[in-house]
Amino acid sequence: MLQARTTEMNGNFGKGMEAPKVESDYAVVRRAIHFLSTHWTEQPSLETLAEHLALSPAHCQRLFKRWCGLSPKEFVQSITVDHARNLLAGSASVLETAYEVGLSGAGRLHDLFVSHEAMTPGDYKRRGEGIAMSYGFHASPFGEALLMATDRGVAGLAFVDEDKGQTRAEALADMQRRWPLASYVEDPNKTAPFAKQIFDPRKWSSAQPVRLVMIGSDFDVRVWETLLKIPMGRAVSYADIARHLGHPNASRAVGTAVGRNPISFVVPCHRVLRGDGNLGGYHWGLTRKRALIGWETGRVATQG
Repeated sequence: MLQARTTEMNGNFGKGMEAPKVESDYAVVRRAIHFLSTHWTEQPSLETLAEHLALSPAHCQRLFKRWCGLSPKEFVQSITVDHARNLLAGSASVLETAYEVGLSGAGRLHDLFVSHEAMTPGDYKRRGEGIAMSYGFHASPFGEALLMATDRGVAGLAFVDEDKGQTRAEALADMQRRWPLASYVEDPNKTAPFAKQIFDPRKWSSAQPVRLVMIGSDFDVRVWETLLKIPMGRAVSYADIARHLGHPNASRAVGTAVGRNPISFVVPCHRVLRGDGNLGGYHWGLTRKRALIGWETGRVATQG
């Protein structure tokens, strides 16, 4: 059955952790990540990276660690295939033991509380007709983000893909193609509170959950719900998700549904890797996927 469902996200962040600085830092860190991602086999030194960024080694180290929680050297280690394989270790059991209500479990950095509110099959079939969407662009720890919301909650979260030279207009058009018949109004005042809650870990609280509206086919929504069960600092493969859903031969269909996830970061499609540990693809660019994984690795490492 085709349907859209409403989900709530909240979480807890460790004491003493600062919310990461946003866009100005990420502009520099993005270049650092791109450099490290393309030269990681050479194990570039801090001095080499700093020279590439036109920074002093000390400033480079401080900036990167403040943003990510890891040093550049530790980040290089976190994006290697071996690390990716470690993230995948026991990935099937991660899903098997996840709470069916959507809780990620005790001791993890954020918990996802899920509630479902089914819409009629026609709501999806009509490709957004009759749905009013507000949207706004906001700074985030991972570059400029596009938030899209209905009166019921966040329906879309995308990023402007700098790797492709994407403009705001192109990022918006990409999201609008998902629901071409919806009506859209630019209203950053409406989407700003969502951005603040989602991107500032100090605001992750069960008292003020972020409501998500998932609009997709029944299979899409089931895949996205499964993504919510993957804890920070872990990963699963497409095949794991397919098996978890009872369709072990549906890895390709799962990959398509993961690629259609409209709510980046909150619904963590970046935590899905290929079975061999390869990062695979990412709709908003592999540099950003590496950034998301590295940032989360830093959070987990800091929590010990």
